[in-house]
Amino acid sequence: MSEHHYHDASNVVNPEHAEHHIVTPLQYSYVYGGLIIGTIITVLAADINLGVFNPIVALAIACTKAVIVILFFMHVKYQSNLIKVTVGAGFFTFIVLVTMSLVDYMSRAWGLW
Repeated sequence: MSEHHYHDASNVVNPEHAEHHIVTPLQYSYVYGGLIIGTIITVLAADINLGVFNPIVALAIACTKAVIVILFFMHVKYQSNLIKVTVGAGFFTFIVLVTMSLVDYMSRAWGLW
């Protein structure tokens, strides 16, 4: 019995055999610089009194840095659309849970601030 080998140009059948993307040290330097700038912005934002918006601003900065880490250090930017959607769904779920926690926290002190 002869085996038929078909060429799968889009690599749908075996995505684990896809060509790996090589990230250059220069790209990692840009990511490092972006994360350092994000950390500096976090420290500067902590010194500004924004009232109830302090945790929202801090979480927005932290989520931005998390997206940078997910895209570049976890190589999600170079993966298939299925992996991107899966990671996006997890990140969306995280945002929903944090939002629900903040709403609960703020509603417990309703009228006291």
